[in-house]
This record gives sequence, C-alpha cells and structure tokens, in this order.
Amino acid sequence: MRGYDKHAFEPFAVTVDLAVLTLRAGALHVLLVERGQEPYAGRWALPGGFLLPEESAETAARRELAEETGLADVTGLHLEQLRTYSEPGRDPRMRVVSVAFAALLPGPPEPHAGTDAAEARWVPYEKAGPLAFDHDRILADARTRVGAKLEYTCLATAFCPAEFTLGELQQVYEAVWGTPLDRPNFRRKVLATPGFVEPVPGAARLTGGRGKPAALYRAGTATALNPPLLRPSREGRPA
Repeated sequence: MRGYDKHAFEPFAVTVDLAVLTLRAGALHVLLVERGQEPYAGRWALPGGFLLPEESAETAARRELAEETGLADVTGLHLEQLRTYSEPGRDPRMRVVSVAFAALLPGPPEPHAGTDAAEARWVPYEKAGPLAFDHDRILADARTRVGAKLEYTCLATAFCPAEFTLGELQQVYEAVWGTPLDRPNFRRKVLATPGFVEPVPGAARLTGGRGKPAALYRAGTATALNPPLLRPSREGRPA
C-alpha cells in the first residue's frame, strides 16, 4: 500500500502455547516440557513456540506440539483456541503476544522431547507449577474453560476412548471439576440426555471387583447437553 510505513510501529512476536489435558489413572494430567534454552532454561512450561510467517495459529500449535513432544497426528486430539495473552513483560526477550489453545487427549501416548525441549512428560495437574512465563495462568484458565464446557456440551467424551464405560465418563467430570459425584445420579442424568452417549450393542468391559462387566458406550450425535449437567457447586446438590 502506497504511503504505508510498516516500520512505523515497534515490532513484536506472536507465539502459541498449548494446555494439553488428559486423564491418567483417573487423575487430570497436563503435558509439560522442560525448557532447554533461555529464558527459563531448566524450568517446566507448556509446549509452544513462535508463529512462522506463513502459518495460522492453529497450524503453528499442531506443529509445535509435534516438534516439542513428538505427538503428531494424534488420534482423538480435540484442540480449541482458549484466549490471547498480551500483557507487556510476559516474555523477557521482547514484546510477545501468545495465542493459547486448550487440547484434550484420550488414552495419551508417551511424549518424546524434541527441538528446544530437554524433556517432555505428563504431570499431575496439582503438581504442575510453578511454570515458566505466565503458563500457570494459562493452565488455570484452560481448566476453568474445560470445566465450564463440560456442563453444557459433550466435550467430556473427548477425554474418553472410542468406547467407554459410564464410570470412565464420570471420572472425567470428577477429575476436571475436582469433586466426587453421586454415581446413580450421574448415570441417570447421562442416559436421560438425548444424544449424549449411545450404547455399543453387545459390548462390555470388566472394571475390577466381582461385579458384572460394565456396558460400553460411545459419543452420541449431540453437541450440546439439554438439560445441562451442572457441577455440584452450581446446583447445591450432588450431580
């Protein structure tokens, strides 16, 4: 454009950060990398990196996830934009604006560190901090967002394998919300919600103990829960 000076404004960088959540042994875990370079060398952080000139933010997020953790073309990966973090001083190198994503994985594979990450691992959410940069805030925001969406959408099934028991689905809600739920009440609400889950004909799985095998379900066709499945703190009674 004639007359436009692209150097009239101070340049800044754009990065992507990923809060990747999963369930392991019924507990909420987050994918972290150990930084191999300054700033914050040796500190744990969320996977992420700088946006390349020809990339969209989502393309960069998927690339960085593959490069830093070895998780490329992950089956069942649910990725959505969380928010933008633009506070001055959040990165000691220069002005950096980050587009953060929340990602959910069922039955997660083991990560393998690459590029500038010294190590990559799944860490229990409650033991994840303190993290480099403002990643503690991003991680907390991701859990809050996911927890809220569990109430009104079918997002919980993204944490589950293709076929799952209602007990495994309940573990998702308990892990993300951080509170136990009443099993019969939870089962009743899930099965009464049109399109939330559908049974897998003739399929069952032993879940431990001496009880009979538990029936298997898969994600239904609905995207929203009607009525919503509210967490106990919102209802004042068990879910």
